[in-house]
This record gives sequence, structure tokens and C-alpha cells, in this order.
Amino acid sequence: MNTTKLPPAENNPLHTTRVSKVRLCQGCELPVEIHRLPDGKSAFCPRCGTKLYRGGIQPLSGNLALAITCLFLFIPSHFFPFISIRLFGVMIPATLPSGTFTLMQEGFVLLGLLVFFCSTIAPLLVCFSTVVAHIAMNRRWFKAFRWSLITIKKLKHWMMLDVFLVSIGISCFKLQDYSEIYVGTGLAGLVLLQIFSLMLIARFRVRRYWEAWQKEDEYHFSKKEVHCHNCRLSQPEGEKCVRCSNSLHHRKPKSMQKAWACLIAATVSIFPANLYSISILFSNGQRLEDTILSGVATLINMEMHGIALIIFVASILVPAAKIIGLGFILITIHLKQTIYRRQRMFIYFVIKWIGKWSVMDLFVISIMMTLVDRGRILNFSPGYGAVAFGMVVVFTMLATEAFDPRLIWDEPIKNKNRKSVESEQ
Repeated sequence: MNTTKLPPAENNPLHTTRVSKVRLCQGCELPVEIHRLPDGKSAFCPRCGTKLYRGGIQPLSGNLALAITCLFLFIPSHFFPFISIRLFGVMIPATLPSGTFTLMQEGFVLLGLLVFFCSTIAPLLVCFSTVVAHIAMNRRWFKAFRWSLITIKKLKHWMMLDVFLVSIGISCFKLQDYSEIYVGTGLAGLVLLQIFSLMLIARFRVRRYWEAWQKEDEYHFSKKEVHCHNCRLSQPEGEKCVRCSNSLHHRKPKSMQKAWACLIAATVSIFPANLYSISILFSNGQRLEDTILSGVATLINMEMHGIALIIFVASILVPAAKIIGLGFILITIHLKQTIYRRQRMFIYFVIKWIGKWSVMDLFVISIMMTLVDRGRILNFSPGYGAVAFGMVVVFTMLATEAFDPRLIWDEPIKNKNRKSVESEQ
């Protein structure tokens, strides 16, 4: 991909006379002068590497078309079986919501809600909010427009249809020794839904929508000191954003406290998640309990090395890496370290990207509970380790969302006009 690193505006001799062309980086708050880029090129912050904007113009109508297509695809992907198995002469179909309902019926209500939220509610709300944003923009409904964009921004990281598709493949490998597996029409709907929703998220930019609502060039500021977390408008100090009315903060309020609280909760939960059984299988009268690690060992003994590696990375390495990586970043901020800032920023981006893949084991459990008919010779049930593992996934993702990466770039000694920011942290 073609990229461009922009020069910091503070080093530009024309900086004082071209404030309208300056934008604060959302990753480190470095003032950067905006340049027009050709289509296909992207501009990145020269200090922290955060993507600032992309050149060219992508019509917002394309986002609307993708969102409407996704909404129609929810029907075949959720109400038609994606796979079926023949177990003891009986065909058992599996739809996407059926695993959630089975988990709830067995008493794992919160676990079922987590699976349903990540696989259905979050994608549905993102697509629906996109449609609402376009309607509100055309009719100038400010509140509907604002809240639809906030919904998309908050929930797009919780869309996990790609993780669910990988989980289907893993479940099929686990069931191939017990039953015959048949692919259903719902699987085609799921694949298409994932493709179009991925295209929607790749195209969607909150800044573009706010620029369509009211362009940044229409605001003439004498200086730009704070960056709005919501609409991305750089502007002078104030309590409310002049464009979206969102509260203005140099840093997310109580970011460190929230990140530490969620990280400590995830650290405590990771021990029962790995020590207690995550799944229980009844086969021919035998009760087989598996922890995450013993499940990986079983897959290796069955010579499913590829599946074992995926489970090991997603369920053991990724949660541990997220806790260690984010903990390292938080500790270095407390110690006021100023070295390797760009490397710590890269670690944060990696942690944020890999966070959702830990949900894979929970998706596999929901699929297995749907397909393996309960009350027969072959029976499947989640263990209490699955509940703890779900807590690890949620708390690590909440810790990542609560953390403000701009804290990495704060200087140890702050100016007098930033004392209010220190009190918020």
C-alpha cells in the first residue's frame, strides 16, 4: 500500500498562518499539516505511525449499499442451517442462534449472550446504524446521526463473524470421527455476510461522515489544542466539541485506572480459565473433561496439528500476550519511560487487532452444543473454565478500549496548562 509520512506542522515556518490546514494526530496529538493525496495513498503520523487519512474520495453511498446487503444476508445466514450432522440416524441442523439458546438453556446465560452479541447483535447494529446514519444525514437529524456513528465506532471491534467461520471449520474437524457432516445453505450466507461486512468496515471512516455533515475547512480556529475523540475535529480548548457536542478531553478520563482494573480482572480470571475444564464430552458412558491445554494435546494425539496450533495460539498465547503486552505498556507509563515509544505503540495496535480471536473456543463450544444432541450416547457440555475464559476475553478487550495510547507520548514533566489533564488521569 502506498503511504506518505507527513511533516509535523510545528516544524513548518508557515505553521502560524496555516492553522486551518493543521490536524492533531489521534494517536499522539502531534500537530501535522494536511496535504492533498492521490487516490490509493494513505498519510501516517511521522511520530507514532497512526494512520491519519486516506487520499481520494470514496462515495458514502457505497457504504449504504454494503450495509443494506448485509442486512438482507442476515436472513439466510441466521435462519438457515450452516452445517448438519447425521448422529445415530438423526439429522441435526445447526443455525447461528441455536448455539446461543442451547447455552442459555443449560444455565450459561452470560456465556450465551456473549456469543450471541459477538456473532449477531454487534454486526446487526453496525449495519443498521450505517443505514440510520445515511438517513439522518440526508434529513439533518443531528442526534440520530451522532448516536449512529457512536454505535458503529464502539461495536465494530466486537464484530466476529470471521472468527465464527474459523470456529465452524474447527468444529467439523472435531466431529468428523463421530458423525457425517453436511454443509448447509446458511454457510454460504455466513461467508457472504462476512465478506460484505468486512468491506463495510474497511471503507467506513467516522471522519468522512462528519466531514459530509460539516466540513473541517468551515471552522476557522486561531489555534488547535485538543482532538475530539468522537468526530476527529482538532480545535481550541473547550468543554464541548463545536461540531458534535461531545465532551472534550486531552486524554480519556480515568484511562489508566479503567485499564488497570480490567487488566487485573483478566489476570485473575486466566488461572481458572486454564486450570478448570472448558468442555465436557460424554462418549459411550465415559466422561471426558478437557482444559484448554489438554484439548490441544488431544488434537495433537489425533494428528490434527494445524487445528491444535490454531487453538493453542488463539486460546493460550493470545490472551497471555494481551495481558503481558498491555501490562508492560501501563508500567512503562507509570515509570515515565520515554524510550521505545513507537515500539510500544506498535504493541498496542497488535493487541487491539488480535483481541477478538480469543473468542474462538467459545464459538466452538456453542457449535458443538448445537450439533451434539443432548441426552444421547454422545453428549457435550461446557465446563466452568469456559465461563472464566469468557471473562478473560471481555476484560482484555475492555482494557484495550479503555486505554488511551496518547499517554505513551506524554512528557514526564507537563506544562502548567496541562495540570487539569494530570488530575483526570
